[in-house]
Amino acid sequence: MDASDLSLVLCIVLSGLWSGLLLAVTNLLHPVFRALDPPDFAAALQRFLPVARRAPANWVVVIGLLVAPAVALATVPAGSGAFVLIAVGLAFCIAGPLVVSNRLAEPNYDVIAHWDPADMPADWCAARRRYFLFNWVRAAATWTAFALFVAAAFCSWTS
Repeated sequence: MDASDLSLVLCIVLSGLWSGLLLAVTNLLHPVFRALDPPDFAAALQRFLPVARRAPANWVVVIGLLVAPAVALATVPAGSGAFVLIAVGLAFCIAGPLVVSNRLAEPNYDVIAHWDPADMPADWCAARRRYFLFNWVRAAATWTAFALFVAAAFCSWTS
């Protein structure tokens, strides 16, 4: 197995791990959180988000989602089908797990972290909608990247 193969495997594994995490968040946790009344929603996220935000696995996977495709791009033939698929997959990784998380979700988490569950702000519904939306956007981007990396591996390994 050479660097190209290894980097493609890492692209698939890491995007698969992040896809699974987001599948669980969007399809398991969202229904639970949606069913909570406003104070319980605030309290639940105030317990969940600090743990999720500090989890070393999150950092390792997101950094890997940037490094592995970059290595893959450096090791597959430029202009090949695999190269294009990896490049687009990397763009989805940058857009979803990195930009949406850093520029949109994290500031929204800061808003939620400062709520008083006993005295919810008037705009709490908007922050809750953003919480759900940002998770779905990251999920869609990551699922797309995963599919693109699988397709790139297929192109690379069957040619």
